[in-house]
Amino acid sequence: MLDAIEINVKGKWTKVPALHVDGNTIIMRGKWIKRAVIHDEAWLETELNDPELCVKTLNEIRTHEFRPDIFTFTQMLSYRNPKYDYCTEWDSVAAIHLTNFKDWWEELPQETRKNVRRSQKRGVVVRIKNLDDDLLAGIRDVNNDSPVRQGGRNLYFGRSLEQLKKDYSSFLDRSDFICTYVGDELIGFLKLVYRKETASILNLTTKLSHSDKRPANALVAKAVELCEGKGISFITFGMLDYGNKRYSSLREFKLRSGFKEILAPRYYVPLTRWGAFCMKAKFHRGLLGIIPSRAITLGIRMRTKWHSFTFRQAGVAQR
Repeated sequence: MLDAIEINVKGKWTKVPALHVDGNTIIMRGKWIKRAVIHDEAWLETELNDPELCVKTLNEIRTHEFRPDIFTFTQMLSYRNPKYDYCTEWDSVAAIHLTNFKDWWEELPQETRKNVRRSQKRGVVVRIKNLDDDLLAGIRDVNNDSPVRQGGRNLYFGRSLEQLKKDYSSFLDRSDFICTYVGDELIGFLKLVYRKETASILNLTTKLSHSDKRPANALVAKAVELCEGKGISFITFGMLDYGNKRYSSLREFKLRSGFKEILAPRYYVPLTRWGAFCMKAKFHRGLLGIIPSRAITLGIRMRTKWHSFTFRQAGVAQR
């Protein structure tokens, strides 16, 4: 069945065509190469059970608005050997394979352990909160602490409480908001989504003006503690490597926090001649999978300088 759903694309909510197959929602991403993907795949409790049915339906139901070139899907970390004979590549998942808190803690770099203790000594208190008006007001203050995040524009800077409620309301029935406070001031939060034996970090945002208190380290430590109590086997935090992108401050933070690369099979199925050609030419990997690593690093540095310059010119103080 084909209809339309609303999704968040780079901080903006927009309606897109969606195909519902066997309990899964498939949407289309991309302009030059249109990819059919499972909506919110990284946050679902189960993986795709019947890819052949999806491929069959995608080939049968085609409209002017919904005509993908490639269908792609992945497996969950609990079983990492490829199950299917489709073209397979590997996602570089940033994950903690959790046995217990003690083992995770002892494998951390000494500096990371110091940072967790430092946050406690500097008055940081960690609390689990529900998404209510008070938390939303705190989240707004955290997002408005700086217009720049990780060298790019902060997509949630200056958003209203109503907008933020919509942004952060997904999967509330199986999520925890882990929050760090100094006194009554929220200085960071982490949204953790539970997916049976896996928990995935959906958001981790802190106030740059309080970075000396190491709230991010305190948030990850509490997430590991919570997951141990729930019998969680894996904690994921997006990808470790995005294509040929081999360096970023976030990547370094993940490594220092005990996340390691776990390779998960990702499948690609061509649906059109253009899709088959793009797969053969490796275009389906996107720019980050084609451009050399050094060029990506240079581009990130230039982007960071540009955003800093433009916000200074606009008179927006970056704290």
